[in-house]
Amino acid sequence: MAFDYDAELRHLDPPFRAALGIGRGDRVLDVGCGSGRTTRDAARIAAEGRVLGVDVSPARIDEARDIAEAERLRNVAFEVADAQAHPFPDDEFDLVMSRFGTMFFADPMAAFTNLARATRPGGRLVMMVWRERNVNEWAGAPIEAILGGADAVPGDDSAFSLADRDSTRSLLESAGFGEVEFSGVGAPVWYGADVGAALEAVLQLKAPQDALGRLAGTERPRARERLGARLAAHATPQGVLLDARAWIVAARRHLD
Repeated sequence: MAFDYDAELRHLDPPFRAALGIGRGDRVLDVGCGSGRTTRDAARIAAEGRVLGVDVSPARIDEARDIAEAERLRNVAFEVADAQAHPFPDDEFDLVMSRFGTMFFADPMAAFTNLARATRPGGRLVMMVWRERNVNEWAGAPIEAILGGADAVPGDDSAFSLADRDSTRSLLESAGFGEVEFSGVGAPVWYGADVGAALEAVLQLKAPQDALGRLAGTERPRARERLGARLAAHATPQGVLLDARAWIVAARRHLD
């Protein structure tokens, strides 16, 4: 079974949706849309507007198109595109939105400059990004369990590249946005209804897979046992939950 990112983020979605402020006639761009859940939600609100979802994964875009077609949504489209360089029309969108889709740009300045160009003057950017690794339990606990200690946690912090408020504000202002505001969100990520489902889900993620790949022989089954025990400690009647912290970053394109 493929990992379900929408299910994982179910507790983080409500504050993100509340921050979007989508109007009925808005033109919306969803960056890093994946299989299109957030895009379709936006299209239902912007019923007299139009919504475009972009992602670099052809498989996810194909899935997004199939679901939108099945749901008979006519004001939504999906494209395989890298938002960093894609030639969006100038001044096209009232809102650029992204749920954890903006942290991995190879050139963040080029990416946000491109997105600002595609946003109408006075239009809005609203994105949810992870705060620092050390306040996100989901980022550390599984790897610590697999490798047997916090000191062994890999140092890839690309998912947290927009966590620092000062540097992110400076980046956005230099790219063409202003009125940059940060709102903190604390809500758990959901990994499954029970420990078995959560173990299967976590082991589909890249960082745990990489950590398990560093082990050999009998260490691998022992690592799985440690991971299962760690997840069991987070089992609740609502499922296996690990603490998470994010920013909702809101900004406006400068008026020309």
